[in-house]
Amino acid sequence: MTDPVFVAADLGASSGRVVAGRVSRGGVELHEVNRFANQPVRVGGTLHWDIVALYRGVLDGLRAAGRELGSVASVGVDTWAVDYGLLDWDGELIGLPVHYRDSRTDRVMDWVLSEVPAAELYAVTGIQLLPFNTLFQLVSARDTAALATARTLLMLPDLLTYWLTGEIGAEVTNASTSQLYDVRAGTWSDELIARFELPMRLFPPLRRPGDAAGSLTGEVLEQTGLTGPVPVIAVGTHDTASAIVAIPARGPDFAYISCGTWSLVGVELEGPVLTDAAREANFTNEVGVDGTIRFLRNVMGLWLLQECLRTWAGQGLPVDLPALLEEAARATPFGALVDPDAPGFLAPGDMPARIAAYCRDSGQTPPSGAGGLVRCILDSLALAYRGAVREASELSGRSIGVVHLVGGGARNSLLCQLTADACELPVLAGPVEAAALGNILVQARAHGTIAGGLADLRTRSEALRRYEPGDRTPWSRAASRYEQLRRA
Repeated sequence: MTDPVFVAADLGASSGRVVAGRVSRGGVELHEVNRFANQPVRVGGTLHWDIVALYRGVLDGLRAAGRELGSVASVGVDTWAVDYGLLDWDGELIGLPVHYRDSRTDRVMDWVLSEVPAAELYAVTGIQLLPFNTLFQLVSARDTAALATARTLLMLPDLLTYWLTGEIGAEVTNASTSQLYDVRAGTWSDELIARFELPMRLFPPLRRPGDAAGSLTGEVLEQTGLTGPVPVIAVGTHDTASAIVAIPARGPDFAYISCGTWSLVGVELEGPVLTDAAREANFTNEVGVDGTIRFLRNVMGLWLLQECLRTWAGQGLPVDLPALLEEAARATPFGALVDPDAPGFLAPGDMPARIAAYCRDSGQTPPSGAGGLVRCILDSLALAYRGAVREASELSGRSIGVVHLVGGGARNSLLCQLTADACELPVLAGPVEAAALGNILVQARAHGTIAGGLADLRTRSEALRRYEPGDRTPWSRAASRYEQLRRA
């Protein structure tokens, strides 16, 4: 009997991929069948996601999966968090979804906190304060015609699932990031929704990972050439929730870094941590698969490096990442440091110039050459990881013996080694396609291919690379400098 094929549509902030997985007792064999760019578009001064192009990439991937691997047992969709699309009363999309890096939420968070104190908001939602949270986006849009005429709000993976199936719902791992979800009750917070005068009708019924979300419509089957019925499963639709499913940990005493455009750094817990200390450290409590809590802090991640590469390419300069990483490895460590989460780094733009300005403003000499700049970014990220890992342990009471680094950053051996050195812990790097793997594992369990827990199968799905920490002395000194920068 042929092992079943499950298809994950895994969309990140810089690219999307459709990955098919054959699942057997020996593990999961992944096949990337389509990869496509995620290129935002600015229209009328507003930065949008080109969601139609992303949907086309998903359809192309489903077509390729059927052509290359035969029948498909089910499909699951995961994306980033916080952003949404609005449907009108005919079920049609009202405009392109707005990008979380758009300026429409500037200063909105301050107004919201003047209406509802941060402690009160955190006690209900457990969500960290980030200027682009769904709540702040919706408050910024309260007086718009789009929101007034909308019938339904769908987070982006739910929107794509709706287009695939015609069925409306809100998967909980993404809904929990909205800052409108009651993390203890496990429901939308009617109190907060009413308090901010948002229409209750916008918020659909909640789904859990593993729930059925419908089946591919006849139109989708015709466009992809697949033979129905093909179920669509609500996976961990927040890509970090899916990525954590794929972490090959054999016990609870680990921290994770899901490293891509953003880095999500934290621990997996059985319940939320809603203390004042957790709120003041800006840690978030997001729902994970199987009712777990992703207790983590966002770090700006590889965005700084990605924007540097984009800027250099736009200037006609050679962009060879492996060569740049080799040059960075030879560069003087800690020559300059930045806080990756500084507000000035959030929006798209000339990142090399911004980093140089940050260094000058903080009394440092800007890095010399492209390799020096890359080293500055990676040293700074490793120090950000160090701080987040240690705070996650202290705030949660969870001891940590190893750090699992998953996602695209697992390919960056220099970053992995610097992270081991900074955290003073072993780092296990991989899987690279963690979100797609976790997506597929949840589908396989819903199908019945996997019985019970996921831990044993995920530990056999991909070889890992281990990085041991080196001399801790220079990192202790650098950490003191870094913390001074963050507090400045």
